Amino acid sequence: MAETKSTCCYCGVGCGVIIEHDAGVITGVRGDPSHPANFGRLCTKGSTLHLTAAPNTRAARALYPELRTARTEKRSRASWDEALDHATARFAAIIREHGPDAVAFYISGQLLTEDYYVFNKLAKGLIGTNNVDTNSRLCMSSAVAGYKQTLGADAPPACYEDIDHTDCLFISGSNTAFAHPIVFRRIEDARKANPAMKLIVVDPRRTDTAEAADLHLAILPGTDIALYNAMLHVMLWEGWVDEAYIAAHTEGFDALRKVVRAYTPQMAAGICGVPAADIERAAQWFATSKATLSMYCQGLNQSSHGTHNNAALINLHLASGHLGRPGAGPFSLTGQPNAMGGREVGGLANLLSAHRDLANPQHRAEVATLWGVPDVPAAPGKSAVELFHALESGEIKAVWIACTNPAQSMPDAAQIARALAKAEFVVVQEAYATTETAAYADLLLPASTWGEKGGTVTNSERRISRVRPAVAAPGEARHDWEITVDFARRLGHALGNSRTDALFPYADEEAIWNEHRESTRDRDLDITGLSYATLEAEGPQQWPFRSGASGGKTRLYEDGLFPTETGRAKFVATEHLPVAEPVSAKYPIALTTGRLRDQWHGMSRTGTLARLFAHEAEPLLHMNRADLDRRSLAEGDLVRVSSRRGAVTVKVAASDSVRPGQAFLPMHWGSNSMGGHGINALTVPAFDPWSKQPELKHTAVQVEKFAEGREIVALRRVEPGADDSAMVVMARVREALHSSLPDASYSSLTLAGRDAPVVVLKARAPATGDAAIAALDRAVALDDAHALSYRDARRDIAKRALIDGDTLSAVRLVGETKAAGWLQDMMAQGTPAGEARKWLLAPLTQPPAGQQQQRGKVVCNCFDVAERDIVAAFASGETLESLQARTRCGTNCGSCVPELKRLCTGGQPT
Repeated sequence: MAETKSTCCYCGVGCGVIIEHDAGVITGVRGDPSHPANFGRLCTKGSTLHLTAAPNTRAARALYPELRTARTEKRSRASWDEALDHATARFAAIIREHGPDAVAFYISGQLLTEDYYVFNKLAKGLIGTNNVDTNSRLCMSSAVAGYKQTLGADAPPACYEDIDHTDCLFISGSNTAFAHPIVFRRIEDARKANPAMKLIVVDPRRTDTAEAADLHLAILPGTDIALYNAMLHVMLWEGWVDEAYIAAHTEGFDALRKVVRAYTPQMAAGICGVPAADIERAAQWFATSKATLSMYCQGLNQSSHGTHNNAALINLHLASGHLGRPGAGPFSLTGQPNAMGGREVGGLANLLSAHRDLANPQHRAEVATLWGVPDVPAAPGKSAVELFHALESGEIKAVWIACTNPAQSMPDAAQIARALAKAEFVVVQEAYATTETAAYADLLLPASTWGEKGGTVTNSERRISRVRPAVAAPGEARHDWEITVDFARRLGHALGNSRTDALFPYADEEAIWNEHRESTRDRDLDITGLSYATLEAEGPQQWPFRSGASGGKTRLYEDGLFPTETGRAKFVATEHLPVAEPVSAKYPIALTTGRLRDQWHGMSRTGTLARLFAHEAEPLLHMNRADLDRRSLAEGDLVRVSSRRGAVTVKVAASDSVRPGQAFLPMHWGSNSMGGHGINALTVPAFDPWSKQPELKHTAVQVEKFAEGREIVALRRVEPGADDSAMVVMARVREALHSSLPDASYSSLTLAGRDAPVVVLKARAPATGDAAIAALDRAVALDDAHALSYRDARRDIAKRALIDGDTLSAVRLVGETKAAGWLQDMMAQGTPAGEARKWLLAPLTQPPAGQQQQRGKVVCNCFDVAERDIVAAFASGETLESLQARTRCGTNCGSCVPELKRLCTGGQPT
């Protein structure tokens, strides 16, 4: 058994992990106690990383290049030389005929910094186009623009240590408990150490994070600026602003002062939908605390005025002087593991390496000199939304997509599908062959992923960590930087560039890092004092880390000097604006989207693990009970959710977490795991004018009961070590669904169980003939002569079940599915069929007498403790402490602790 230190590949907290591996196989993972981001803790996703690398998930991986030369063909296996030569010929031909801007690259905050750097150099240095953008545009670009407009540079000034020193923590637009669980554990620790610390949470929903707050401001979606301006109004009225700090270190305050005069608490209360007294209390706590730290994420960023959302919050810090000292400052929480590193190397269409601006001629000249090229193109590149619109219009002919899944994650998913279908040539460089975007690839290039590759990442607090490989990549997969450099060399020669080999001389990732490091000299993120050797010897380090320094800088702007022309921070006069798509009579519900606790992005990785579906098994529309009653809806009913762009059909859940007139959908589900184009069929492509970040958070929708078609459920238990893994079975079911039931108006394809996963298909289709049923049966191995069968032609009901030994291994129900829940539970737990055999095809909503009752959702994933058992324990008088001692729930990663506390006090699940 060997161990390798690396980092987690999920959110921007940047947790250190220790990978356990044996004979080329990853066998375990645990938190690195020496890593300053997490000190050994991991969340439910991070603690299961090794399971996503298990051999039984291999079927989801891209293992060798696949190429098709015509859209009517299927892709076939190709050698690397064939694949890259073909890509070179296609790109070179398009560039020669239509110019450099006819091609584009769409990359990812999950790439390593070294990968990001060579992609940037390929596009802007070799090809001569700035059409290279990243999925970080969808999550962090408003934070970038907000920092630059106010503080002068894209540099979060605070750090995780500030959580321990703050007296007032202001969380806005972030369900930290779900999206950044290890940061939330640190917040819990800080509150225990300092009971007087105030926690304010601004969020339209009553999330687990809001549940823990001393003050929850449940503002209406998109009204953040009105709230912050009103808080500043109160600060001015009460004399709580720091006039000395404003005079010494800022500019532009008089213009902002004039704007916020109109934002009285009463006026803002009418806009925001919260009491004026709560606005006043928030202003008091924020301003009069010894140190106030704000933390924020997509609730601020994913907005058509996201940049000013950020700026308005930073205005509060500048006005109150809560900046540049322990426990104080505006701290954006990064969404992806290396969105920060991508920004450092210029991975957005408007940036260049080391936080240089593409629009700045001097900056372009500096990069051209560094790279040894005549110039860097001045024309702005296409940002994410613009890029895919240009792909659909034909302005861009070819796109190279790496380590991201825009067919699932971009807004207006139907438009993305049209663009990818129309493109002349689509390259997808990806570890997972099962993503929605991979289906559109003319060329699929297999890439290495977590546990297999090396380089660096930068987390939310500007801390750079080494990523180290523990095992070799499977099949013919190659590292992202290697693929990119190989293609760049081939393309450069094809285009007649005599300096190609000098442009891309890299033998390993460290050589790339050293060039990136030199590009930062004398910049705000100067890391010329850092090296791989330093990171190996001394561990993760924060930037800036200048040459000759003994360490990185913990927090910024302690001297009150800012990287602006005048050295002063700038107040931005911000005004409240409506969301891009307000509710209307036709679309009366304000829909927000967000993360679940146990899933990550488009689920290409987390979706391979059954246990990570145990907390929320399928996409549910969370609605207030009053809205359900108004529509004569009950818990679990199917509803059609429609916006101006598209529609999805999902189940509805009654929830007290949203107020009447609002609803919530998790953002993880795409067309692979539900009907249509997935959740983002609904969302708005409108974007912020400065950051160009789309308004993924706010959409106006209509919700209507849906009861069309016949109900279908198909279940298949996959035994550990079976020849066909759950991934193989899922792929068969997906193919059967798409080919035999293309008109299914509702479908959900997920996993259940734990060590022996159960593939779960739920669907509704207008017609299910014998051929379609037979296709489903083959997909779940029910085409077996020993299967139990029931058919009622008059009522159009057909059922089938297979028992292997004494274990129920497969079920298919059509037309009547009342027993689906307990049958799924029985299969997931491996409960012997026993006396239940005679009831398997009966219309029972509950298991027969003597059979174990349904468990319900799993609250503690680490120790597999279900909500039913937790509620029963509390009802019998058991305390939280004794429950934890007996079951260990909440004692490992801690992600379930907020929910345990809520259940303990009799609260309802959100």
